[in-house]
Amino acid sequence: MKYTFEIICMLLIVGLFVLTQVIGNQFYFFIGFVILQYMVMATAWNILGGYGGYVNFGSAGFLATGAYTAVALINFLDVGLVEQMVAGGVIAGLLGLATGYLTLRLRGVYFAIATLALAIILETIVAHWDYVGGAAGTSILPKRKPELFGELIVDRKAGIFENYKEYLFFLMGTVAIISVWVARYIENSKLGRGLNAIKDSEEAAECMGVPTLRLKLIATTISGAMMGVAGAPLASYLTFIDPLSAFNLEYAINAIAMPMIGGTISWAGPVIGALLLGTAQQVSSLWIQSELNLLIVGVVLVVFVIIAPEGIIGWFRKSRQGSGR
Repeated sequence: MKYTFEIICMLLIVGLFVLTQVIGNQFYFFIGFVILQYMVMATAWNILGGYGGYVNFGSAGFLATGAYTAVALINFLDVGLVEQMVAGGVIAGLLGLATGYLTLRLRGVYFAIATLALAIILETIVAHWDYVGGAAGTSILPKRKPELFGELIVDRKAGIFENYKEYLFFLMGTVAIISVWVARYIENSKLGRGLNAIKDSEEAAECMGVPTLRLKLIATTISGAMMGVAGAPLASYLTFIDPLSAFNLEYAINAIAMPMIGGTISWAGPVIGALLLGTAQQVSSLWIQSELNLLIVGVVLVVFVIIAPEGIIGWFRKSRQGSGR
């Protein structure tokens, strides 16, 4: 069937909604939000880093851009969460376009360093921006009864969701599913084939007439927008945000580690990596400090780079090809 994947995506969204109505323990939505957020981050990173071969160390900068866009909108207009996510995606996408235009002429380690520098510059700007709390941070209290198109969304009696965590979980789950659909579409499109050509040999791709700069700019814009959308609900989820939490190195490391563990050659790789590593981190965080958690992520990543450099997806494909001989 032509639209099988799209039907599966819609069924998954319905399934997420059913979960919010059936599960009563809010802890599952609390940790589920983080796993789904990492799925969006990993998928977004893979569009440029996996398909195009341009390693981005500035993922936390785009996520924080979405988060602080939401904070600024809350302080200025007190808009709803959906509007915050849309605005965060637009601003982060434009930032991705501008960053790509300035840095994509660099290659390899130079591009990676430039993206890391971007995150540091953004963190410095936010730390001195008093309107969003500056270095001290700011508290964000979710709207008690958020509305969407005039309809009550969260209310124990009259709303669609009984708790704000359910609402955040459902929104992030919907964004994750849409992000995976976008990544799969790109992988099978001319854009994906062009990015793969750039990854194999950018000089050869240019000689064959591939518009390399334009494709890379499109990829950075889409990737940045996805990360901005994922970051916009962060302030409402944490109820407090400061530069240290928004620009946390953990986001950048996980955004790279999850696609590499799952496999960067396919849209399914970041999904598998985020589900496995994200779930393991959330479970282990109950007993292990976050710093030690990052060390574990680093060790796992090194092991996978040595044993399975193409990730779980690549290892599985090679195993099937080997068994078929």
